[in-house]
Amino acid sequence: MPVSNDTAVDQTRQDNITRILDAAERLFRHFGYSKTNVADIAKELGMSPANIYRFFASKTEIHQALCGRMLAASYQMAQEICSLPLSATERLRRYVHAQHQMTVELMLDDTKVHEMVVVAIEREWHVIDKHIDRIDALLANVIREGIAAGEFPQQDADAASRCFGAATVTLCHPQMVAQCLSKTNRAAPEELVEFAIKGLKV
Repeated sequence: MPVSNDTAVDQTRQDNITRILDAAERLFRHFGYSKTNVADIAKELGMSPANIYRFFASKTEIHQALCGRMLAASYQMAQEICSLPLSATERLRRYVHAQHQMTVELMLDDTKVHEMVVVAIEREWHVIDKHIDRIDALLANVIREGIAAGEFPQQDADAASRCFGAATVTLCHPQMVAQCLSKTNRAAPEELVEFAIKGLKV
């Protein structure tokens, strides 16, 4: 079937949005979020700032879109782990360890990315709350499957998921991970995950 004009226009627009986000991420990673402005992004792409503003109203909006893209990658990883043909216990264990590893490697090993994430968290954007809700729902489904399989006793899976997330948040929250990495008097990731899993089995 031939591609309609509307479809072609939508694809072109999406391609431009992707190019802008890719360029913004490169510059944010290299120079830092606070030291990069829309004019820098436009120059990187060989276009005028006015052209950027056709797609994004501000640098904040670009940052918000980038945050959404990073969270989407995190959610996809969680979805893949939660879909593995393993016990609910093992899937929860693998999810938290993988999320912790992603936080350390992606957000903390690169201080410029960490700056982007901290700014996003401080602004309390809805994309972050939406991500937390989606992760909670995903883990609640795993817990329900664990209850059905006899791994966990009967309980409110939604409440259990929220509590499990709260119990392991220091392994997933960028600022908390950064504060705990160098501390010797904090629970190790393995200890915290096993403690949270035991809580589901009580």
